Amino acid sequence: MSDYVLNERDGSLLVLTFNRPDKKNAITHDMYTAFCDGMDEAAADSSVRAVVFLGNGDAFTSGNDLKDFAAGIQHSEEAPVFRFLKTISQFEKPIVVGVNGLAVGIGTTMLLHSDLIYASPDAVFTTPFTNLALVPEAASSLLLPRAIGTAKATEMLMLGAALSAEEAVQAGLVARILTGANFHEAVLEKARELASKAPTAILETKRLLAKNRAEVQERMDEEGLLFAERLKTPEFMEVAAAFFEKRPPDFSKF
Repeated sequence: MSDYVLNERDGSLLVLTFNRPDKKNAITHDMYTAFCDGMDEAAADSSVRAVVFLGNGDAFTSGNDLKDFAAGIQHSEEAPVFRFLKTISQFEKPIVVGVNGLAVGIGTTMLLHSDLIYASPDAVFTTPFTNLALVPEAASSLLLPRAIGTAKATEMLMLGAALSAEEAVQAGLVARILTGANFHEAVLEKARELASKAPTAILETKRLLAKNRAEVQERMDEEGLLFAERLKTPEFMEVAAAFFEKRPPDFSKF
């Protein structure tokens, strides 16, 4: 288990927490592996009724660690990020997410495969893939328009437009905003309420609510191939260079 991912039990809940607050919980390959291992553990343990995702510090996650990804990634089902996407999209038990602060890239798209999503008042949701010369992932090009409408999804996926917590609730991406001094505890209370209900009824309800898995997997595979290819392009190399040189990327030569 990565030091940057906390894996803890809370009764019948397995709580997985982004724990890299000094980097806004930017995700590395090792972190993806730790999340997958935790979810596999939860799937195999009948005493676990739901999985909860939280983020320590002032962000849920700022998305992929650019330095980690600039090193390159192989497109295969065993690559940590693709393993994570497959795991979360096919996970049969409920997933509860508490989003505090920034939810960038996969921090937003993973919500499309989650069940109960709550936000703190300062949560911000953004999918700035084109800003990084990349394309959507997690079947978000299919699922985000279904969740919030084509117009809003197009702004998010093409322009990198952000949604505030209130806008995310109004759009239907988030169930509600939870206020109070302890956001994480408020999310856990919702998850405990869920876990107290008849487990088979909950599992069957999730199955009935689920999107077409074959369609989702097909779109995820298509996006994944394009995403991996984009990481090798001069456009992405310009983004990476600009990031490390602390300047805006210049696409005028492309």
